[in-house]
Amino acid sequence: MKPINNSLAIIGPTASGKSSVAVEIAKRIKGEIIGLDSRQIYKDMAIGTAQPSIKEQRGVFHHLIGIKPPSETISAGAYSKLVLDVAKDIKSRNHIPVLCGGSGLYYRALTQGIFDESKTDLKIRKELENEYDRHGSEALMSKLISIDPDYAKNVHPNNKKRLIRALEIYQSTGKTPTQNYNKQSNSSKNNTLDLFTIYLEWEKSELNNRIKTRTKEMLKAGWIDEVKKLLKDYSDAIIPPLDSIGYREIVSYIDDNTTLRSLEKTIAIKTRQFSVRQIKWFNKESIDLTIK
Repeated sequence: MKPINNSLAIIGPTASGKSSVAVEIAKRIKGEIIGLDSRQIYKDMAIGTAQPSIKEQRGVFHHLIGIKPPSETISAGAYSKLVLDVAKDIKSRNHIPVLCGGSGLYYRALTQGIFDESKTDLKIRKELENEYDRHGSEALMSKLISIDPDYAKNVHPNNKKRLIRALEIYQSTGKTPTQNYNKQSNSSKNNTLDLFTIYLEWEKSELNNRIKTRTKEMLKAGWIDEVKKLLKDYSDAIIPPLDSIGYREIVSYIDDNTTLRSLEKTIAIKTRQFSVRQIKWFNKESIDLTIK
């Protein structure tokens, strides 16, 4: 096992207790926590994204939590730059950056780098989403196969988000995903962090129970009212993170398309499915220490 360097990462599936572990470690090593979550960066979404409360933060500085309006989008590349800037500032004060989150893509961007042109183009994305909805996945998959057959082998036709993102990359950069990622692999590692990574692992049944309990607690804490307020406060804007698990189901509930009992069950099921994808992703990463 490599020695612990001057940056840590606490990663794992949703509901695995990352935040509490990160706080406990940070308090012992003069650490400051940097959020590594694609949804916790948004303000006005504290309940549904499980942002640590002031009490849960226990006096430890937290960065990149609840700082962006949900009407904005952020790419993995832009997020990486934010993390690197914050980590540099933390180190300048002789403190230790402690990254904490479950976003596999953002973690990989920080450890392996990401191509410079990585960005989000909402106009192109919307056009592709409309095309997907009108013509189905096969039409877009055929496009991807024609421009980048190698990358297409790694994309399932039913993975709408990944399929659209691949074509968005091509249309916004003029290069295929494979070309962009090869450029990333050949570029310098100056824009990455050398992390000592701790992975939190749970037995499947225990993690599922934690997800079920947390879902119930989040709904009890006012998650539905949080969504109603979002819809009211940002009524004239597109809110990309509302497409997250739980939020889209609550929107359907508000529209009287489901019952509260069904809502809770659906969110828990989809969160469990998401945790499986997270675990598969992190199984491909280099982990320094696994805590069970």
